[in-house]
Amino acid sequence: MKRDMNHHQQVQALELEALTLGYPTASGLQVVLSDFSLSLAQGEIACLLGPSGCGKTTALRAIAGFHPLQSGRICLMQDEVGRAGYQLAPEHRNIGMVFQDYALFPHLSVADNIGFGLYRRSKHEREQRVAQMLELVGMKELAHSAPHQLSGGQQQRVALARALALQPSLLLMDEPFSNLDVTLRERLAIEVRDLLKQTGTTAVIVTHDQQEAFAVADRIAVLAEGRLQQWGTPMQLYHRPENRFVARFIGEGMMLRGQVGDTGQVHTELGVFKPDALPDGVGKDGEVDLLVRPDDIQHDDASPLQARVLAKAFRGATFLYTLALPTGQQLLSLVPSHHDHAIGEAIGIRLELDHQICFATD
Repeated sequence: MKRDMNHHQQVQALELEALTLGYPTASGLQVVLSDFSLSLAQGEIACLLGPSGCGKTTALRAIAGFHPLQSGRICLMQDEVGRAGYQLAPEHRNIGMVFQDYALFPHLSVADNIGFGLYRRSKHEREQRVAQMLELVGMKELAHSAPHQLSGGQQQRVALARALALQPSLLLMDEPFSNLDVTLRERLAIEVRDLLKQTGTTAVIVTHDQQEAFAVADRIAVLAEGRLQQWGTPMQLYHRPENRFVARFIGEGMMLRGQVGDTGQVHTELGVFKPDALPDGVGKDGEVDLLVRPDDIQHDDASPLQARVLAKAFRGATFLYTLALPTGQQLLSLVPSHHDHAIGEAIGIRLELDHQICFATD
């Protein structure tokens, strides 16, 4: 029987230790990512998430063996595959890759695309593995179709099946959903997660879309300005962001200005709070910003606290209201959409903060 092991006892499928990555230019090295470390247990799915130009794809290319390291080291299944001055060739790393454009061979059928990397196996073995993969991605009926006859979502499944057919110890995917329309994206992200979990595949996926990252990842690395900002579960990033960048980048939220009292409590326009921790170097009378998420602000007609509706966005089941407090500070609130208030109207609000996270003011 398989025991449920915690993160540290599991085999670490991927370890990145203090990587520095960059590109040589005429004036010297242009560093893209520095001091980047993380470790991923076997069977876990990680996302590298961040704005464009933050080094996500460079990191993925380094893991694959296509980009040299300036410093640090990479281990796969506990074997060192890269350090400054040494790089194991990509084809010896047992890594599967799914590219943004899927890179299917146009002249080969779906089945032959999936079996492409299995040329060293016997015919029988190859046919068996291809049949297994077709079954896994639900494309048995399309085995003899050509790639151009398939939809974007189907092409992506074929690319995934081709990569998984080789049973890689690590699968890398670069913006795998970016060519698909939004409704298909989220559905496919959940489908891909299920397939990876079913096959016990360890994976690293690059994306700039946080909904996608939330749908697919066990752990997310938020990258910005050449550095790892935070490495954690989706819940940790949303409810316990470690810095202002992560707080603003992940989910929606506003900062509520407050002042620190004698015993570490924070006095704000919406009441007094006791944050989990105060920022370093901020003491009594210091100013802090308290992170308030739209789901922390409840609409309550009976509440004496009033806020004015500045703007609203209809989202089907809910409205996202932008509200102004008497001092002019703004907050966001998610309200069931049968509460349809006019712009300029004052509504009662109640704050329900489970996680009280604050940052030093800018």
